[in-house]
Amino acid sequence: MENTAITLSPSAAARVATIAQKQDKPAILRLSVEGGGCSGFQYKFGLAETPDSEDCVVETDGVRLVVDPVSLDLVNGCVVDYVESLGGAAFRVENPMAAAGCGCGSSFSI
Repeated sequence: MENTAITLSPSAAARVATIAQKQDKPAILRLSVEGGGCSGFQYKFGLAETPDSEDCVVETDGVRLVVDPVSLDLVNGCVVDYVESLGGAAFRVENPMAAAGCGCGSSFSI
């Protein structure tokens, strides 16, 4: 299922491509949302071998971001970015639907 409900930034795409090449895997980043974390939900990232048939798939610079339908309801309109700062480097989800977040940046509530 093609959709533009979520965006993969060019910096995140470049980082996924680097990681995938080092691990000899396809450049496909899976974003999912699980219950838990300090604010109710938490983001989970991992490399995927292939998208599932029901996944939302978006592509940036040849790198695909896949999100399952249940998680997509919670991250609709998000931008997945890769940020490097003094505190370290990480994938970050800019979620306009999140009513609250936490200091770690990987947990949110709606």
